[in-house]
Amino acid sequence: MKKLFAGLWLFVLMLIVGSFFWFNQLVYSLPTPVPVGYKSVPAGSKIDLQIPLKFETGKPLFLHFFNPDCPCSRFNIREFKSLVQDHEDDLNFIVVMMSDKAYTPEEIQKRFDISVPVIKDTDIAKSCGVYSTPQAVILEPGNKLYFRGNYNKTRYCTDEETRYAKMAVNNLLLNNENKLEPLAFKAYGCSAPNCTK
Repeated sequence: MKKLFAGLWLFVLMLIVGSFFWFNQLVYSLPTPVPVGYKSVPAGSKIDLQIPLKFETGKPLFLHFFNPDCPCSRFNIREFKSLVQDHEDDLNFIVVMMSDKAYTPEEIQKRFDISVPVIKDTDIAKSCGVYSTPQAVILEPGNKLYFRGNYNKTRYCTDEETRYAKMAVNNLLLNNENKLEPLAFKAYGCSAPNCTK
């Protein structure tokens, strides 16, 4: 009888843990709700950036919108770092931290082993039409919006065929038209600046 009770208890415990992971996966596989009063910023728009950093002129700017408290942002950091490694000579990179917590740029750089500048400025997100993390924004020289969207179709950035941010970078560098499937431009992840759905 004790073995039956222990087995039943273990089964219930595994069911609870499995349900938690299933629900968590479901929540982050749905698009992020569009905020009330959201105004979309179309591709080609000139973005007025007030960034107190100097960059190598003539290069496109890649903005990585990141919330250290968002599971999707944490899963995505390896994909972002891969892009930096592959294209640091071609683009300027910035991490735009989207959190209500008092993280310093140095804390984020150390915690996630990030070598590019980290800034905290939610106005940049509004200017670019970003309301979710993680999101990628690519600005052409002259700060024209080239791409705003997802890194990948999957939460863990494992689908090689839907590496949208990488595809957008390659399209820009090859002067190709940025034709990606609609899913590339739909926001998924955590609502900015808080990690809520």
